[in-house]
Amino acid sequence: MTKIVTVVGATGQQGKGVVSAFINNPAYHVRAITRNPSSEAAQALSAQGAEVVSANLDDLASLKTAFAGSHIIFAVTNFLEPFAAHQSPDKAMDIEAAQGINLARAAAATLPTLDHYVWSTLPNAKAVSAGKHLVPHFEGKNRIDAYIREHEPDLLRKTTFLWVGWYHSNYRTPCLTPYWIPTAQKYIQLGSFAPEVPIFCIGDVSRNIGPFVKAVVEQPEKTANGGIVLATSEIHTADEMLQLWARVKGTKAQFVQISGKDYRDMWPVVAEEIGVMMEYWDEYRDRSWTEADGRKILTKEDLGVQGLQGMEEAFKELEL
Repeated sequence: MTKIVTVVGATGQQGKGVVSAFINNPAYHVRAITRNPSSEAAQALSAQGAEVVSANLDDLASLKTAFAGSHIIFAVTNFLEPFAAHQSPDKAMDIEAAQGINLARAAAATLPTLDHYVWSTLPNAKAVSAGKHLVPHFEGKNRIDAYIREHEPDLLRKTTFLWVGWYHSNYRTPCLTPYWIPTAQKYIQLGSFAPEVPIFCIGDVSRNIGPFVKAVVEQPEKTANGGIVLATSEIHTADEMLQLWARVKGTKAQFVQISGKDYRDMWPVVAEEIGVMMEYWDEYRDRSWTEADGRKILTKEDLGVQGLQGMEEAFKELEL
């Protein structure tokens, strides 16, 4: 039987990567969910053979219609869209949580056909740090995690929580971008965190998320029933990653640590969001990608994920 793989946000970075993992496999039929089926990106998916369906994350009824008959659903929300629109992390968290709960409710309505619900989320920094660090673009997703665990037990049995690591394209975020300093003849990257902070990387997410999702749905005995999968390809410290980027670009770079106040004053709003994440990673290091209750986190080694593109290759293709 051909299985319907429904991909939310199919024209986005994560969604495109998931579509690519299933689109040429005759065992699967890809249903691409987008708000605008007439967009160039949506039409490109249609040309590849995907069924393009319109739905809006704010409209539960449209999601239920779009999900009907699905065997596998990949779900993702976009914190950055409401964050940019409202310039408010609190508002963005509320919107993201409401959208993610709509996704979960719509998925729960497909339980007669559903085999697997893959939900793209992030660790619970607030729980791991005992309330010290609340990372807004983590917290909105964590509220959705809690909803699934507390209110959708039947869906939970078919759910994998996929923790997606650091994108190589995050260097395009102004408070993370290396800037050329002519008098120093090098690039400088400013941060309110130590250069030794470990960063768990997915690299080019549109290349690397697909193999993880495919491994997840093909090994439900390991990944379903609320399993957590860490979708990362490699780990670098902040300075190691900067030096890797510099070598790839044939230039020199230096990381400069500044105070949290100066970092936030330099880039209001966005540096507050990024700064709290980096400071959480800095304080908790390897523990920052764990669960507060100590449950096992599955890695690429546990699932036999192979063929991932490395950060070096990803940086070669990145234009700032």
